Amino acid sequence: MPETSQEDGEHEQNAAVTQLYGEPFDSGLALAEQHQPAADLTAACAVYEHLLTLAESLEDSADVQFLRAHLLANIASVRLNATDLVAAEDAVERSRALLDGIASAPMGPRGRQLWLEMMLRTLLARADLLRRTGHLDEALVCLDEAALRLPEFDDPEGLRTSELGLNRVHLLIERSEWGAAEEQASALLSTTSATAVETIPRLLIALGLICASTGRFDPAEDWFARAEDALRATGDTGELRSLLAHRAYTAMHRGDFDLAERLFAEASAFFERQRRYGDLAVCEQARAFLAGRRGDSTGADDLMAASLARFEQLGASIAAADTMLLGAQHAYDRGDITEMKRLAQEARDVYQAREVYERCAQVDLMLARTLEDNLNRTDHGDHERKSFDNALSLALPAALALEAARYGFATAHARSQWLELADDAMQLVFRLAVRRQDQGLLFELVEHRCAGALLALDRTPSTPAASPSGDAGDAGEFGESVSVFPSAAMKVYGHADGPTRLGGVAADAAASAGLRVAPPPKVRMSQESGRVALQEYIAAAEFRYHRRIVDEEEVPFWITDDLTSRPVVQIRLADAGDLFMTWTWAGGARGFGTGHGPADEVDRAVRALAAALPGPGTAAEGMRHAFASGAMTDPRDEHALARELAEAMWPEGLTAQIRQVSARAGRPLVRIQPSPRVAQVPWELLAVDAESDVRLIDLADVVTTAPTSLRRPDPKPSPRPAPDADTVVLVLDPRIPGFRADSPLGSVLGPPGSDPELLAFVQNRLDAGAVVPSVATPAEAFRRTDLDRDWLSDALRKGARRLMYVGHVSGAPVEGGQSEDGTLHLCCGAGTAGLAEAVRTHRPLSAKDLLLGTLPLRADGEPGARIWPAPPRVALIGCESGGDLRFAESFGLATAMLHNGAELVTATRWVLPTSFAFHRLAGLPESVRPLSAAVVAVDTAHEDRDPVARLGRWQREQLDQWRSDGRIEHSPLLWAAMTCIVV
Repeated sequence: MPETSQEDGEHEQNAAVTQLYGEPFDSGLALAEQHQPAADLTAACAVYEHLLTLAESLEDSADVQFLRAHLLANIASVRLNATDLVAAEDAVERSRALLDGIASAPMGPRGRQLWLEMMLRTLLARADLLRRTGHLDEALVCLDEAALRLPEFDDPEGLRTSELGLNRVHLLIERSEWGAAEEQASALLSTTSATAVETIPRLLIALGLICASTGRFDPAEDWFARAEDALRATGDTGELRSLLAHRAYTAMHRGDFDLAERLFAEASAFFERQRRYGDLAVCEQARAFLAGRRGDSTGADDLMAASLARFEQLGASIAAADTMLLGAQHAYDRGDITEMKRLAQEARDVYQAREVYERCAQVDLMLARTLEDNLNRTDHGDHERKSFDNALSLALPAALALEAARYGFATAHARSQWLELADDAMQLVFRLAVRRQDQGLLFELVEHRCAGALLALDRTPSTPAASPSGDAGDAGEFGESVSVFPSAAMKVYGHADGPTRLGGVAADAAASAGLRVAPPPKVRMSQESGRVALQEYIAAAEFRYHRRIVDEEEVPFWITDDLTSRPVVQIRLADAGDLFMTWTWAGGARGFGTGHGPADEVDRAVRALAAALPGPGTAAEGMRHAFASGAMTDPRDEHALARELAEAMWPEGLTAQIRQVSARAGRPLVRIQPSPRVAQVPWELLAVDAESDVRLIDLADVVTTAPTSLRRPDPKPSPRPAPDADTVVLVLDPRIPGFRADSPLGSVLGPPGSDPELLAFVQNRLDAGAVVPSVATPAEAFRRTDLDRDWLSDALRKGARRLMYVGHVSGAPVEGGQSEDGTLHLCCGAGTAGLAEAVRTHRPLSAKDLLLGTLPLRADGEPGARIWPAPPRVALIGCESGGDLRFAESFGLATAMLHNGAELVTATRWVLPTSFAFHRLAGLPESVRPLSAAVVAVDTAHEDRDPVARLGRWQREQLDQWRSDGRIEHSPLLWAAMTCIVV
């Protein structure tokens, strides 16, 4: 066996003749390597085959057998690139047999390294082959064997390690485990050496495909652009051409079908010339979909038949099943139900046999949709109920699995984008439940959707470098893998790593990745029966698709033990195309109900509300718009808006119930958990009577509720204040480092000492008990420079009964999906350790900080609930400080305070106008300061035994004055933004 070193990387990286076997083999290997980047795979394979013939004519020896194994491994690699899977399999098996035959032959250290490298290449090639033919578990076994051999191999630059990691990413994609695939690919990219010039562009392409498959098209194009640059740098013409197909796939999913057609046609022509029939079959599959979409049924059928024949010839069983599934849809479209059922069942059988359970769910969803369509077209008579039952038994478990797939993603942004794709399945379920007139099922659907995700503090991105074998460990029955639905033929597997603790080497990755979440808790509908919402459908989903749908912990759908003194109605809303509502009475009143608002009416009302609020653009522009033309500043326009909101979202029957309860038992409490779409709605303002200007707040007190997942008991409770703790922590307009008083992050309350009302409020707190920070005069409480996060932590750890923050809050963009990026601004400099990006010379305190604390930053870090334990009552008076509920996952500032122990948080639904804005934009005299009045009102409420009722009384007073004189200082633009949030 040759004893010289070979720097072959993933193949030889240059055309230089490496002295290894002697002539003609060394120059032949170099020549073949020149052909491959030029996409001349036929020529490369011809060279290898010629060299193999020569090698087979030599006298047999261990060295000659190794030469043959090397040539066969290279042939296998070229055949795989050409998607000639049958020939690749033959080459791989022959190479492995030769390597096994000389495993015990005497060899020196260098010879052993060459043998190991060739064995690793052969194992990776075999894993790739098995993946492409649908043998995913067997492929994983090959990778595990490679991982066991890897520590013995001298791989200083990590080239084989990165190649192994890339193969694991591909397997994750094949199983459509997008979240785990993205996490591993990102971690691998950050640790892969720049010398891995073949692995890096393929990692970039994998990340692009992951983003494209999960609805993030702009990031996908960014990854593809980086991959293109890397491929051009190495002159890899073949992969550059393959990139066309990936971009076509992205364009197709984005809806740019003309571009997709053009790119797929160009890629198909190249693949056909190169005889890369597997890649050609993928393109034909996609082109069949596009042809069917434009009404060319004949062309679609021909392309599907060609694609299916190629996949079957190659043995690519999963890809062939995907084509069958597409064919089933086309068969249904042309009315051939028998053929549709045959193709769908054959595809499902393949998926079941290969344990690709998510594709099984895809089939079930397609069958459910066809049942719904058939119910719309034909009269099922006495069998209609059974038909709806059948459709729901297929659709609901599949939709639950699809929705739950998001928990494998490492960031809230990725999860929010996935939910947009998953929402279509859940809309189908709600439509079926409405058609079935099943009020109980609708109730449980809403309860399940409103339960909210659980914050997972014990997971962090896994790093392949830390565990080369990629062992999953004991992840429980379902593990932590994320398996979701693929688009036809563009997919990949593996088992995600088990839970690990945030901290240490994972700090940077954890800080950038965002919050991790787990499935929602089980929602217990009845204490007596123990029934859990959707329990039979959850059980079916977990059994059929091997996916965890809910956490093991249970929470009651709401707690009524302490609600005996007054009637209470709990309302929850869920988005599923239309807006769905449930309500339940307690506290001396009994009853429940469901309702829904049509999507177009709800969307129109939400748009009208958005037009009345400070809109997009800079803060000054948005506020100027709200004062100049927003409905909130004109009584007639505001009433019209309040009426439009009520007509779209509020059932008249519920208003009637509230009136009846009020007449019999006194003013009820309305607890509302809004859906993200309607989270900014000021429910207090709703004009619930068509004949008069009666608002909801005239009839009831209103409080906002957070998801039930926040009720999850903390296994390590945060320190609670002493029973006699009487401290009020005041953070009033803190001075932000590097920002002048008249800058965007300047003063919100004006110069210290200039507002008598605010001075009186602070003096009242000083007179009533302990105040932190300690001040000699009220004016010293404002515009301080020492109120940073460490000071706040110290103040809260010592115990307090209240926290009041008045200052700047920067909300996270809703389209980004990451509510935890919301920040409040203290006196922290840019050098302060934290999880938010610095803003010039200042680092804000983010909701992510409040939740994760220093866990991502230090190996001995603490969770945020221990660093900043929240007192029972918290006020966050700043711009959109309560915007958490606009997100699918509510982990912003207000809910972070609830998570950290607060019982009630008063926050705002939208951007607040300052008193200065009233003066400058509405011409209000400087002696009238509406924001100061609001601060005092919130302070007064938080001192009351019933803060919700007290704040509601102030809001009714403001409403009465607004209706009587229409003065701008009483506009709902300010006071209707305030809401109390509880769990």
